Amino acid sequence: MAIKFKVIEKGQPGVAGGGVKKYYASANVTGEKTLAGLTRDIERMSTVSGADIRAVVYALVDVMQSSLADGQAVRLGELGSLRINISSEGKDTEKEVTADAIKSAKVIFTPGVDLKKMLANLKYEKM
Repeated sequence: MAIKFKVIEKGQPGVAGGGVKKYYASANVTGEKTLAGLTRDIERMSTVSGADIRAVVYALVDVMQSSLADGQAVRLGELGSLRINISSEGKDTEKEVTADAIKSAKVIFTPGVDLKKMLANLKYEKM
């Protein structure tokens, strides 16, 4: 299967009025795989029951959230790793940078070796 993409027009970032507009490829999501769908797929290829699969996935999410909240990176083997990244306001002095300067946090996912190989070998198809 190929990754389907559409063409979108964008202006130049940071230029008032958008500047010169150009056309870019944009990946198009053609569906989604839910937890129920993943569970069914894993059930078909293993001897583990759907209930056990869901229990492990939900427990994994709980443990990952608490680990990330404690400032730990979560390494998921060949899948990749997750870590917290924060964004803050810039201040004139080091002393002025306090927790109040932090504007937001997000989770950064870094794919593992196998996912990187998959990405390098993708095929694309224009919609």
